[in-house]
Amino acid sequence: MLQQTRVAAAIPYFERFMTRFPTFEVLADAPESEILTHWAGLGYYYRARNLQKAARLMKQRSAFPDTHEQIRALPGVGDYTAAAIASIAFGLPHAAVDGNALRVLTRVHDDAADVASLRGRKHVAQLAGALLDTARPGDFNQAVIELGATVCSPKRPQCLVCPVSGLCQARQTGNQDLRPVRFVKTKSIEEERTVFWIEEAGQLLVWQRPESSRLMPGFWELPERSEVPAAVVGERLGSFKHGITFRNYRFEIRRARVQGELGMCCWVHIESLSRLPLSTVLKKAMRVVTRTKEARESMPSSAAAC
Repeated sequence: MLQQTRVAAAIPYFERFMTRFPTFEVLADAPESEILTHWAGLGYYYRARNLQKAARLMKQRSAFPDTHEQIRALPGVGDYTAAAIASIAFGLPHAAVDGNALRVLTRVHDDAADVASLRGRKHVAQLAGALLDTARPGDFNQAVIELGATVCSPKRPQCLVCPVSGLCQARQTGNQDLRPVRFVKTKSIEEERTVFWIEEAGQLLVWQRPESSRLMPGFWELPERSEVPAAVVGERLGSFKHGITFRNYRFEIRRARVQGELGMCCWVHIESLSRLPLSTVLKKAMRVVTRTKEARESMPSSAAAC
């Protein structure tokens, strides 16, 4: 969950997830739709699918892998995750290098490697391996990561209270604010889109992303013009913002009606939606529409008529 997600945001999801799926056997046997429902809101849903794939492999073996190579081979596990699990859980001598560790190591060595590149990250991983305390690799990795998270911060590092300031070459040269070096910067893309709120007799017209979809397969969405080309668009119900990596969307919600073929869309009772894996866009739209309806219901009848 902490891949691409802040700790504070992940904690409540983690607690709910572990309550429902306490062991890898339970996770392996759970319906994918229920796993996605518990994951909804965290984004990057391939992580949840990889978790279940890994759980199923462990169920087949009747055990959690206990070597770095076996851990690294699990779906969704990269170099950092494998090294962290291997060192912390099993005491194996592997350096775990996340963003915090990258910052600490490049500052300690005053290293100008471009950590946005694969070559640069591999170089810093080699530095970490050379420094690793092989007698206590888990403690060492956690200490470096914690140092980066609490003291060696991206901006205005707290060098005066840093326990390794005497070893920090960037501190000695005054380059601490210039490390680490990242040459790649992606420009944000702004985009406006319109979703349709098509409601009839307590049912809402929605569509489900196919399992073959690259983005959020299996999740339910509100239709746009591409899903219901013949929709007759009506009043505006509100809008909201939504960000995905470097894309910033502004969604406008329009009431609409549709006649004839529904295509890939179908009617679902609104009360049943909470039991389905819903996209964040659909959840945000539902909140906006609910607020709009409540505001109109609270208006005096004369004002509402106007």
